[in-house]
Amino acid sequence: MKHLLKMSDLTPGEVSHILDVADQLKAQQKAGGTPPLLAGKSVALMFSKNSTRTRNSFEVGVYQLGGLGHYMNAATELQQSGRGEPLKDTARVLGRYYDCVVWRTYRQCDLEEFAELAGVPVINGLTDYAHPCQVLADLMTIRERRGTLAGQKLCFVGDGSSMANSLIVGGLLAGMSVTCVCPRDYRPAADVVMFAHKYGEKFHLTTDPAEGVKDADVVVTAVWNTARPGTQDSEQRLRDFAGYQLTSSLLAAAKPDHMVLHCLPAHRGEEISTAVFEGHADEIFDEAENRLHVQKAVLAILLGGK
Repeated sequence: MKHLLKMSDLTPGEVSHILDVADQLKAQQKAGGTPPLLAGKSVALMFSKNSTRTRNSFEVGVYQLGGLGHYMNAATELQQSGRGEPLKDTARVLGRYYDCVVWRTYRQCDLEEFAELAGVPVINGLTDYAHPCQVLADLMTIRERRGTLAGQKLCFVGDGSSMANSLIVGGLLAGMSVTCVCPRDYRPAADVVMFAHKYGEKFHLTTDPAEGVKDADVVVTAVWNTARPGTQDSEQRLRDFAGYQLTSSLLAAAKPDHMVLHCLPAHRGEEISTAVFEGHADEIFDEAENRLHVQKAVLAILLGGK
């Protein structure tokens, strides 16, 4: 593994290895501390989008591993880029200062270009196409609670954007069967659907939430109303996603001991009801914590020789 840009860059063995290292680092942290695997290493934390969990989990994770994590608001600190400096020049400069770059940005193609030129490992902190760190945390949480990923039925309900794209690929690589439920105009990326169809009956794409959650072991959702409240786009999304809320009645069709995960922030009353969220809060906040541990694992593998 040279970078972590999207889930399809990984092999099933690499996914398993990341989770194994995350389990080890989590146990060590709970027992008193993580070895300083990043001693003398510096990590650029470059954010073009606001963040709570990604920024904090990476800052704390780099610190716990003994390295230096430097946060940069791309809109203000990378001022030369805003004045017309090409992305490729910024990549080649930062690659000479830092041992690794984490970037949370918009276009996947920008991230891919940056990684090609930086000369150091690059980690995707979220793009419009992929969210691999979050999905690794999801897989870690499921494996902790179920003991295995193989054979589990995973259902995602929501917008077929970055979370759906990464969950589909990650779940299939981990040996799960995956159902994606989304409105017709909000389907996952075409290349992700092509990838998933190679797994035959282990992948299913539907517009029917009741069909999708039937007999599911794990049901996952994410915010689907990403528009500013009160705008025309927001109102349109509320109409388009009517019936796509995780409610107790919808989840009655899932396995009796089903898990519910949410990457946060949660819009209660939109993609998930308050009752369902609070009923599965322990799982959801374990999932949030596990962002810290899987990201430490990725850093330890890329920079610390794990």
